[in-house]
Amino acid sequence: MSPRLPPVLRDHPVVRTLDGEEIEILGRRSQIRRYPVGSYVFRESQPRRSFGVLLSGRVEIVKGLSGRPEILHVLVPGESFGETTLLDEYPHSTSGVVTEEAEVLEIDRELTKEIAKTHPLLYGKLAMAAAQVIASRLRHANTRLSGRGVGYLSGELRMEHDLLGERALSTDLYYGVQTLRATENFPITGIPIGQYPHLISALAAVKQAAAQANHELGLLPDDVADAIVRATQEILEGRLHEWFVVDVIQGGAGTSTNMNANEVIANRALELLGRRKGEYHRVSPNDHVNLSQSTNDVYPTAVKLAAHSALQDLVRALGELRDAFAQKGREFADALKMGRTQLQDAVPMTLGQEFTAFAVTIGEDIDRLLEAAALIREINMGATAIGTGINTAPRYADLVREKLSEITGLSLVTAPDLVEATQDTGVFVQLSGILKRVAVKLSKICNDLRLLSSGPRTGFSEINLPAMQPGSSIMPGKVNPVIPEVVNQICYQVIGNDLTLTLAAEAGQLQLNVFEPVMGFNLFQSMDMLTRGAVVLRERCVLGITANRERMLQMVHNSIGVVTALVPFIGYERASAVAKEALQTGRGVYELVHEKGWLTRERLNEILAPEAMTHPRPMPPEPVPVEV
Repeated sequence: MSPRLPPVLRDHPVVRTLDGEEIEILGRRSQIRRYPVGSYVFRESQPRRSFGVLLSGRVEIVKGLSGRPEILHVLVPGESFGETTLLDEYPHSTSGVVTEEAEVLEIDRELTKEIAKTHPLLYGKLAMAAAQVIASRLRHANTRLSGRGVGYLSGELRMEHDLLGERALSTDLYYGVQTLRATENFPITGIPIGQYPHLISALAAVKQAAAQANHELGLLPDDVADAIVRATQEILEGRLHEWFVVDVIQGGAGTSTNMNANEVIANRALELLGRRKGEYHRVSPNDHVNLSQSTNDVYPTAVKLAAHSALQDLVRALGELRDAFAQKGREFADALKMGRTQLQDAVPMTLGQEFTAFAVTIGEDIDRLLEAAALIREINMGATAIGTGINTAPRYADLVREKLSEITGLSLVTAPDLVEATQDTGVFVQLSGILKRVAVKLSKICNDLRLLSSGPRTGFSEINLPAMQPGSSIMPGKVNPVIPEVVNQICYQVIGNDLTLTLAAEAGQLQLNVFEPVMGFNLFQSMDMLTRGAVVLRERCVLGITANRERMLQMVHNSIGVVTALVPFIGYERASAVAKEALQTGRGVYELVHEKGWLTRERLNEILAPEAMTHPRPMPPEPVPVEV
C-alpha cells in the first residue's frame, strides 16, 4: 500500500480506533482500483464484494435498476461504502455509479474473512465501528422516510451555531443548523421541498444570478463566486435535491426554504474549494450565498420561476390531451347521436362534434395559462426585506435580473414598484384561478365521459372506455370508469387548493405576506396533479375510447328530438303535436309525419339525413300554418 494511504484510512470512522500496527495490517490487505465515468463501483442486488473508501472523483449512490434511478447521495473523497461487507454478505440495496473518474481504496470480502481468522481483535474493532456507522445511517434513513432528512451518512459530527445556540450535525449533511431547526419545527405535511424539482432549480438559478451579479459588482471574491456558481449549476443539473428537506408548509414566510438553499450551496461550494462542510468563515450561507438578498425577494421570485416551469409541463400535457380529443373527433365525425340538454333529448349531432368540443375547450384553457405565464415573469429581485433595496448596490436589481434571464432563458422584468411587488400576491391568485378553471372544465369532461359510457346495458352506453381494472369486489364482470373518476378527484383537490390560496393571499399584512409557502405548495400541487391527470386521462382513457354506433343511431331514430329538424318545414305547432303523439304512443316521428301526409319519404330522408341535421343549411320559406 502506498505511504500516503494510511492517513486516509486513519481519518475514516471505521478505522479511527485502530492503532498504527492495525492500520498497517489493514493497509497491506487493501488495494486501489480505478473506475471510469459511467462504470459501477457496485450494483444493486449484486453480492457485496468489498468495503471501500473513495480517494478521488465522485460516485452517486442510486436506488432503482430501471427508469430514472433516485439519487440518494453523492460520495466525495474520504467517504466510504460497503461497511456491511465487514459483517455479512447481504446483496447491495443500492448502486454506486461513477460520475467523475474515481480512485477507490478497497478491502475485499475474502480478505475481511481472513482478518477475522488471523486478527480477531482487529476484526472486532472493525465490526463494531461498521455497526455504528450502519446504525447512524438507519436512524437518518428513518428520518428521511418522514420527510426530514437524508439516509446515507457516515456517523461523524460537526458543530454549528446560530442565534439560538450550538447544534451537532452529521458531517455528511449538506444543510446546516437553520435547516435542522426547520425540520424539527415544521413536521407538517411530510413533503419536503425537494419533492418539487422546479422549485429547487429556481432557487439555484436565483442564487447563481445573485452570485454573478455580486461578483461583477466587486462584492464577492473570485474563488467564492466561482464555487457558488459551480454548486448552483450542479443543482440545476439535478444533483443535491435530496438535501432540500424542509417541509413545504412552514412559518417564517419561506425563510427556512431560503436558508436550506443557502446552506446546501455553501457546503457544496466549500467542498469544491477543498474545504470541509461547515467551514462558513470561508463560504458563508448568509454573508456570501445570500449576499444582497432577503427571503422576501428570493422566495417569491423562485416560486414564480418554478411555477413558470411547471406551467410549461402542464401546457404540454394539456396540449397532448387536446390533440387526443381532436383525433377522436375526426374518428367519430360520421357517428350520429342525440345531443342532450338538461339530460333530456335535444337535437341530433355527431359524436365527433362532441369530442371536438372537448378539444376546443381544453385549447381555450391552454391560452389562458400562457397568458398567466407572461404575468409571472415579473420579479422583485433587489427588493430585499420590504422593497426598499436595503443592503444592495445601486446597479444590483437590474444586474441580477439580467443574469437570471440569461440563466433561465426567460424574458424577466423587474417590478416597477418593489415595495408594492414585495407585498402583492395577486399574480398567484390569478394563476390559481386559472388552474381552478382548468379543473372545473376538465372535471365536466370526465363527468360526460362517465355518463356517455354508463351501462353497459341499462345506461347511455354510447361510448366504451378502456377497461383498466376489475370494478367490484362483489359484483363479477363489473368494470368502472376509474380513470375519469380519479381525474374528477384531482380537480376537486385543485378547486379546494384555490380557496386555500385565496384565503392566504387575503391574509397578507402591511409590507409582506407571510403565507407564501402555502400558496406555493398549493400552486405546485395543483399544477403537478393536473399535469399527471391529463397524461393519465389521455393515455389510459381517451386514446382507447370506441363508439357504439348502432346504439347511438337506434336512439336517434327512437327519439322525438329529431322533430326539431322538421320545424322549418312543418311549423312549430305541427312539430309539437307530433312530439306529443310520439311520446304517448311510442311511435316514431318519421312514421307519424309521413302518415299524416305532411312530407314525403324522400323529403323526410333528405331533411333527417345526418349531414342535414348536424350543420347549418338553407332554410325553406315560412311554412304555411295548418290546423292540427
